[in-house]
Amino acid sequence: MIHVLEKEVADKIAAGEVIERPLSIVKELVENSIDAGARSITVEIKKGGKNYIRVTDDGCGIKSDEVEIAFLRHATSKISRAKDLESIETLGFRGEALASIAAVSRTEIITKTAEEKAGTRLVIEGSSIAEREATGCPGGTTIVVRDLFYNTPARRKFMKSDAGESSAVIEFVSQISLAYPHLRIRMISNGNMLFSTPGKGDRYKNILTVFSRELGDGLIPVQAEEGNLRLEGYISNPGESRATRKQQIFFVNGRVVDSKVIQKGISQAYADKLFEGRFPIAFLFLAIRPDSLDVNIHPNKREIRFNDEDFVTEFIRKSLREALLSKESIPEVKEKMLFRRPFPEPTVAKRESAAPEPVAAADKIEAEVPPEEEQVNIKKLLSNIRNEEDRREPELREAVAEYQVKPSPEADIFVESSETILPKTPAPFDFDELTITGSIFGTYITAVDESCFYLIDQHAAHERIFFEKLMKQYRQSETYCQPVMLPITLNVSYDVAESQDDWVPHLNRMGFQAEVFGPRTYRIKGIPAFMELEEAERFLKDFTEQAAAGIKIDNLPAIEKIIMRSCKSAVKAHDYLKDEEIRSLFEELKQCENPFSCPHGRPTFIKMTQYEIEKMFKRV
Repeated sequence: MIHVLEKEVADKIAAGEVIERPLSIVKELVENSIDAGARSITVEIKKGGKNYIRVTDDGCGIKSDEVEIAFLRHATSKISRAKDLESIETLGFRGEALASIAAVSRTEIITKTAEEKAGTRLVIEGSSIAEREATGCPGGTTIVVRDLFYNTPARRKFMKSDAGESSAVIEFVSQISLAYPHLRIRMISNGNMLFSTPGKGDRYKNILTVFSRELGDGLIPVQAEEGNLRLEGYISNPGESRATRKQQIFFVNGRVVDSKVIQKGISQAYADKLFEGRFPIAFLFLAIRPDSLDVNIHPNKREIRFNDEDFVTEFIRKSLREALLSKESIPEVKEKMLFRRPFPEPTVAKRESAAPEPVAAADKIEAEVPPEEEQVNIKKLLSNIRNEEDRREPELREAVAEYQVKPSPEADIFVESSETILPKTPAPFDFDELTITGSIFGTYITAVDESCFYLIDQHAAHERIFFEKLMKQYRQSETYCQPVMLPITLNVSYDVAESQDDWVPHLNRMGFQAEVFGPRTYRIKGIPAFMELEEAERFLKDFTEQAAAGIKIDNLPAIEKIIMRSCKSAVKAHDYLKDEEIRSLFEELKQCENPFSCPHGRPTFIKMTQYEIEKMFKRV
């Protein structure tokens, strides 16, 4: 028999699509606060958010006669017709968040608009209204969520440990503080204020506040615009990489997202700059016309779809590649790298195992943490909030007031805030500013400019030049070949000879002249014009070994990988170069698309600033 489910059951089922864990609640509430035009947002959790979540903002608030409506499913102020889905300009829009939260928790809301004289307090337990009253409170909204999944115990047991849930919430709030540098965002966990951003529009200083100065010092600013795309952010130089993509954080129109498209653009930009299995740090903020993407493909809105994915990938690749051609992208040697202690200094155990590392004292200048006396008052008031018995007392209203500032009009997340401090685009590296001073060990060329000392690995540089020349010849219809007086004899295995149609044409496109000379023998009558005979022989041997390994050569990325691997065998070893040879190498390196690393990710340049050198000599 078919029957309609009761509202309570239907609400719990629907809530399961939106609310998976405490993070889901924090995400929905913080995004609502941003959509409400908040200038200050405070997030507080207890025991990972399982027992207690509070989000307080100074946004526009909710009118008294609309507070109950806001908790109805699909009640929203952000869209009104189907056509609005084509140009969504808010973080939330479905009208499911508050209804879903209230269905699986005990929820309390205190809210007031600027026009109203009194605010409204509403308590909902499992979708049913338990209390409603008028109350005194400042403009904005505070939502307190207690006992998540108290009425759906099957869902509660699937949550992670307190530390695990806390870590996920803190990570999200950390990320959102980067996307909205003009907002003052506080994160409190178990009574401890983890960080407080200045709200002055400086994204870079927020990175220092939320993460660390050590991470921030190694970042390169990115800023680019093309068509309907605008990008800004920070990326690491090739000398700074991680074993995972955890510190690759993407925002599209102010929304934290997971995007294979953006990941692909980053991977292509760093393709020949990092070893396999290493990933750069990237904080990227992409703005795009709302009608050029779909944010409505998943209930948690973490996934999006671009209309033209290839264009976005190429835009990311080009933008990052340009930034990586700057002086800042050259790996820097610092004093602390050379004079590290043999054993790490003992550290005090963290107050919360999953929380981010506290900001160093020298980095707290911009954190704007309240004075000690004020912190005591805040903790006292926060204690009142967390106490169930005192939740109706005036202290709750006062605690909310502690986190309020003057309301402001609703912010447009797709228009760059005039308060946001944009990163300065780094200037391209200028080879002409370098003065070559010599070479050491028959391997490293030395050079200086006004502020830095450089070591250039001549072999890595030669490898880069070699690789790009081969790739250029492969892409061109006309190749430059030099005949050899005594042809090179190339012997391969029978299985490689059997697949000659797969690799011989590609070899010829690079500038070789290969012809069959026996069952498994080939005669090479010509080699690329820029190669020496010994280099060509080593390259051919390595190239055919790659073909023997079963690597399918059927597209440009595949041939690029094979050339990359084969180039290593073609690099000269320990040659003491003359001055004119060094200058010639520099001129050729200057013409390269990526002069700062070999095809395998090793740097061609490293630098030391004058300041770091003076520090080592105790002159500063």
